[in-house]
This record gives sequence, C-alpha cells and structure tokens, in this order.
Amino acid sequence: MRRGDSAPAGLAGGHMEDGGVLKEGFLVKRGHIVHNWKARWFVLRQNTLLYYKLEGGRKVNPPKGQILLDGCTITCPCLEYENRPLLIKLKTRTSTEYFLEACSREDRDAWAFEITGAIHAGQPGKVQQLHIQRNSFKLTPHISLHGIVDKMHDSGSGIRPSPNLEQGSTYKKTFNGSSLVDWLISNSFAANRLEAVTLASMLLEENFLKPVGARSTGAVRSGDLAEQFLDDSTALYTFAESYKTKISLREDINLSTMELSGTVIKQGYLAKQGHKRKNWKVRRFVLRKEPAFLHYYDPSKEENRPVGGFSLRGSLVSALEDNGVPTARSAPNCSPAGPINT
Repeated sequence: MRRGDSAPAGLAGGHMEDGGVLKEGFLVKRGHIVHNWKARWFVLRQNTLLYYKLEGGRKVNPPKGQILLDGCTITCPCLEYENRPLLIKLKTRTSTEYFLEACSREDRDAWAFEITGAIHAGQPGKVQQLHIQRNSFKLTPHISLHGIVDKMHDSGSGIRPSPNLEQGSTYKKTFNGSSLVDWLISNSFAANRLEAVTLASMLLEENFLKPVGARSTGAVRSGDLAEQFLDDSTALYTFAESYKTKISLREDINLSTMELSGTVIKQGYLAKQGHKRKNWKVRRFVLRKEPAFLHYYDPSKEENRPVGGFSLRGSLVSALEDNGVPTARSAPNCSPAGPINT
C-alpha cells in the first residue's frame, strides 16, 4: 500500500501519523529472542520502518518497534530460510538483523524497492544505480553453466525440487521460475532479475533445465530466447535428467488437491475474525479460479498448507462498514450481497 491508498477497513481505527508515509501494509516478522513469526502492520517513512501490533483487527498505537534505516543494508532475495522464500533481510548499523516476509514475490520486491529508496534517500544517484536494469548480459569468464548447475544440485545451498501442482496435475521434483531467479541473484550469478532471467534462458537453451506443465512449455514454444524462461511462481521447471511425466488426476483424487488446482488470481494478507472466539488474526489469503476457492494460511507456520478455505460457488459477498452493516455498493456483475458469478 502506497501513500494515498486507504488502509484496510479492519485497520481504520488507528489513525496514521500525518505525512511522510512511503508505504504501509502487512509483513510477517521474525522475533528477535524467540524466533517465531508474527504478522505486523508496517509503516515505511523516510528514516524509519515502524511496526505495530493488531488487536481486534486494528492497529495499536504506539508502535511495537522501529527499524532505523540510516546505515541499514538490505538483502533481497534472502534465502536463509528454505520454507520462506519471500524474505527481506535488513541489517542495521549496529548489526541487528530483521527478517520480514511478504505475501508474494511482487509484494516483496515492491517493499524492497521502497525500503532501498528510503535508505539511500540522500543519494539519488545511488538509488538509480541500484534499480537500473542493464540491457545486455554476458556470462563472466570464470562462471560456467556447468558450474551453475553443479551449485544448483548442492545439497546444502542448492535448489531443492519438490512436488508442485499446475492445472490439476502434480509434477514431481520441480521448482518455479521465480524461485530460480531468486536463487541466481542470491548466489551472485546475476545482479538483477533481468540478468537472472537471461541466464536461466541460457540454461534452458543448453538443455540443463526442462519446462514442466503448460505455462512454461508454452513460453519455450514462443521461439524468442529472451521470453522463453518465465520469472513466475506458476511456471514450473526441473533438471533435465530428473524430468518425470505428470501424474494425471483421477476421479478418486483427494478433494484438497482439487481445491488447490485452480489458477491463483490474487493473494495477500488480511485480518480475519475467528469463528468461535471472534478474535482477529492475520492470514495469507489465496484466491483461485476454475475451481473457485478462497483458502487462508497461517503465516506463523513453516508448512505451506491451508488452515482453512471454502468454495466460492453460491457464496454471498458484502462490504461492511465499521458498524458491521452491509453497504449498498454492488460489485461488478452481481447485485448487492448477491451471489458471486463463478
């Protein structure tokens, strides 16, 4: 959320300090003493990054803490936690480390861009240098494609393929395009995402990697080398020698697999009210279509499995004011509080 955007309805009760807000929104933060993960509402200013606790779905003043950005260094992508690939690491002048997790690669990169700009606010040339993308890329003489692939296979610091689902089919030993781009940058094989995509395309061209599933194979058939590899979390790839055919869906397949087979069309953090205790907790929501489901995940947990969800077919949707009364506004293609068209 950038300056000028309105805060989520659940956070409207804690008024933001006037002026100077560069970006705000949910991030999941690792604790300093006990390394658990908790969602916090972050507010980026020119010199500081503030974070707030939530109570009753609302931001609690004063801030729970702050990160001083003067002299801070930022690492993005940060791959220090295998099960949390969307991390940003901030290291302060006093060597205190903060780990912050976003809900998507796009959200993570947007936060990293804004924080980097805030860190180097007094050095406009430095900001431009940090974010410029070079138009050409050549593999340096001391790096070979074979060496990169060997590093990718390393059991400690390489890429670990896992089962992934695309359009109702499960593919073994695969990884997505965005994860490989993050890995190439994190291991200093590329300076930015453009270079990493070009390098990954070279790995494809030389048959070190194979595309898996309709999304990535369709890109390869485009014929344009620069567009063959997709920096996308839904495009799957595998090592050429470990390529396996897909496992087709059967009629008796587990229902949860069917629920998760739809295409992801939106994801992000929301504050959700509990069914029984009526308390509020931040969850990462993922909206899918064909079939249409809304699932939510607990960001404090390591495993990437939904803790709840429901089908949207036949569901009713209403926008609520602070007093809980539905508004008279209607969503596109449906009447007020009417069924969602799925």
